[in-house]
Amino acid sequence: MTSLDKAILATYDKEGKHFEIYVDPEAAYAYIEKRKPDLKNILVSDEVYEDARKGEKAKPSEIQKAFGSTDIISILEYILKHGQVQLTTEQRRKKVEEKRKQIIAILLREAIDPRTNTPHTQMRLENAIEQTKFHVDPFKDPREQIDGLVKELRPLLPLKFDKVRIAVRVPAQFANKCYGTLKSYGIQKEEWGSNGDLMVVVEIFGGLQGEFFDKLNKMTGGNIETKVL
Repeated sequence: MTSLDKAILATYDKEGKHFEIYVDPEAAYAYIEKRKPDLKNILVSDEVYEDARKGEKAKPSEIQKAFGSTDIISILEYILKHGQVQLTTEQRRKKVEEKRKQIIAILLREAIDPRTNTPHTQMRLENAIEQTKFHVDPFKDPREQIDGLVKELRPLLPLKFDKVRIAVRVPAQFANKCYGTLKSYGIQKEEWGSNGDLMVVVEIFGGLQGEFFDKLNKMTGGNIETKVL
């Protein structure tokens, strides 16, 4: 069992009352992130506190009123779902880095350099983000952080999020093979020729062009016709 000095606090506030429990940091986040299916080995102490660091326990009547139960496992489950859980320094670092990678992946897929109409390189984006000193929130959805980051990036790095429409003609022998891939990008218009050729129009973010063309060329050995509309 994790010792108290290595435990973190999970907290919950309701109607002016504050509740704290000690939990194992790795097990708690494994459960929150659905990597752990049960509540075993998460609790470090069976007590519910008003102020854990001072050793001040919550009153049973207030616990009952807040959670509808005094059962510690029920309270643990409720706090993990509805409360706040601290992060260790290492967990915070890992989560910030994970969110940062997700944000960069979105920019690589969806943004282009308006000067060249091509995607920025990953290194260019990473260097620019480093210069902005943008604070990545480890708890916030990556997409919700994009707008704030883009405002800080634009003075350093031109960005455009326009979509492009691409007409694609796939020879009959590759049509069925490519159809699923084309559909995954979003087919706007579709037509099958009498000879079995497939003609489609897709609309994608500009940053996805390189990936899109690479996939189709690999699937057809380069036997494909494309045109940006």
